Amino acid sequence: MNLDRLLKRVEKPTRYIGHEVNAVYKELDKIKLRYLHGFPDVYEVGMSHLGSHILYGAVNEEETMYCERLYAPWIDMEKELVAENVPLFSIETKSPMRDFDVIGFTLQYELSYTNIVRMLKLGHISPVKANRTSDDPIIIAGGPCAYNPEPLADIIDLFLLGEGETMLVDYLKHHEANYKAMDRREFLIEAAQIPGVYVPELYDVSYKEDGTIDAFTPNDARVPKKVVKQIIHDMNLAYYPEKIVVPYGDTVHDRAVVEIFRGCTAGCRFCQAGMIYRPVREKDTQRVIEIAEKIIENTGYEEIALTSLSTLDHSDVKNMIFKLIEKYEKDKIGISLPSLRLDSLSVDVLKEIQKVRKTGLTFAPEAGSQRLRDVINKGVTDEDIDNTVTKVFESGWSRVKLYFMLGLPTEQMEDVEGIEQIGKRLVRSYKEVTKGLKRKPLTMTISSSTFVPKPFTPFQWYGQEGRESIQEKQNYLREAFKGTPIKYNYHDMKTSIVEAVFARGDRRLGAAILEAEERGCHYDGWEEFFKYYTWMEVFEDLGIDVAFYANRERELTEVLPWDHIDVGVTKEFLSREYTQAKLAKTTVDCRRNCVGCGINSGEIGGICG
Repeated sequence: MNLDRLLKRVEKPTRYIGHEVNAVYKELDKIKLRYLHGFPDVYEVGMSHLGSHILYGAVNEEETMYCERLYAPWIDMEKELVAENVPLFSIETKSPMRDFDVIGFTLQYELSYTNIVRMLKLGHISPVKANRTSDDPIIIAGGPCAYNPEPLADIIDLFLLGEGETMLVDYLKHHEANYKAMDRREFLIEAAQIPGVYVPELYDVSYKEDGTIDAFTPNDARVPKKVVKQIIHDMNLAYYPEKIVVPYGDTVHDRAVVEIFRGCTAGCRFCQAGMIYRPVREKDTQRVIEIAEKIIENTGYEEIALTSLSTLDHSDVKNMIFKLIEKYEKDKIGISLPSLRLDSLSVDVLKEIQKVRKTGLTFAPEAGSQRLRDVINKGVTDEDIDNTVTKVFESGWSRVKLYFMLGLPTEQMEDVEGIEQIGKRLVRSYKEVTKGLKRKPLTMTISSSTFVPKPFTPFQWYGQEGRESIQEKQNYLREAFKGTPIKYNYHDMKTSIVEAVFARGDRRLGAAILEAEERGCHYDGWEEFFKYYTWMEVFEDLGIDVAFYANRERELTEVLPWDHIDVGVTKEFLSREYTQAKLAKTTVDCRRNCVGCGINSGEIGGICG
């Protein structure tokens, strides 16, 4: 392979050359198992994904294993690979994909599925599982979308359901010890007995006349009827990379990232992550500071992002942030937080953070009215929104982002009008706060995405709202904010339709993924490449009813495509929350009182809070 010739023809060769600071290189003749970690998106996106950094480091801690990286090649490189008949290769050693024992993909987003197919084909590996032999790498996958693995059942050999720091290494040890000595099916049966490993071909699916699922049945007695996710009980002891690979050029998130806890107890009914990552497990403040110190020392980053699903819910977060600021203020290393709570704690913390660096702020009210925020169990009032943002203005901020969702269950037009009222109310607040002062003009962005019902949430039974009514709501807000300091952004509804099909889909959709890729669909998460009408043609040609998957409200008694997977949160709890949502009744945060979700009993166990 003449890599130099290829790199001269592409826009950003740094996506493919490797040798970044902290990249790992090993002597191949001392390696017993080669693992290729694939991220089905471009380098800049994949290098911003914390989970991939964790897995890269965890596998490379093993002396006999070597983890290399793989990202989806950008359009220009893809064309060169095809033209030169060069198989897609790893970042570190430039080895073809077929040279690896195991290839794993991170599933962050349903619209990345065609990229997985494309990457396998570019690597000269059949994307159809049934066509692969024992000479091919085993293809595995994990991540949030793996909790409904069924649409990829014809493509992926096995899924890891749980937390990858330990699960991936455990599986790779099993692979290293057994794969070459066993028949492929026997190997997969053995692998399926590792807690959290799901092998689709070992489960048969039957359907009712109406197209819904009748049952999932193991086709071997040694396979568990339910696959139970695996968790790390003590996050202080969990592996965390101290030498994060520093990418060439800018990435989506270019900073040191420290996860301070895993899980969430807020109970937002639309949020899949808040359910599948339970229970809450915190890192101690001292452990967080130790990790931050090592990463800064090994990377040279000038910003530390404290990340989790709800960072300010950490029981010692104020002390943690103040200690980090005290430690790094003199070096001008800033502290940043993801989306903030709408309460007084956010304001207190922000006053400290701005001593080093003042950035824009992001809040997520999610819905425009109190009624709808109660439906989704957001736990935020209009008073919370007004008081918090006003105090932020008083503290000197002039850039604020607010995130909302359209199409939430039971949403009416007056709920959408509530978004307009919140925005305009906050504009008036800024004018009052800055009256007579020399301050920058307000920069406010209000963004809306479209609700997509997700597995393992109380809203998994709801159907997605239709395209025309969502577009009507988007148009209303676009007109409402004209002539104001508010910039309104909204997500293309068409991508959300395809996302909703696969989010609640079953294994009959595998053919659509393969056919759509064959017709040119990939990089579907990128608006400029998304081919909505091609997708609709594929669904129609294959006899797939979009409404059956995306828009249909499902019965509470229906067997769902993910019912054979146990994430610890029970279906009974989710159905109770579904009923509470219909009544617009809220449920308390689990940190205040156990609500009986099921995570602290059964095979998973754990204590929230």
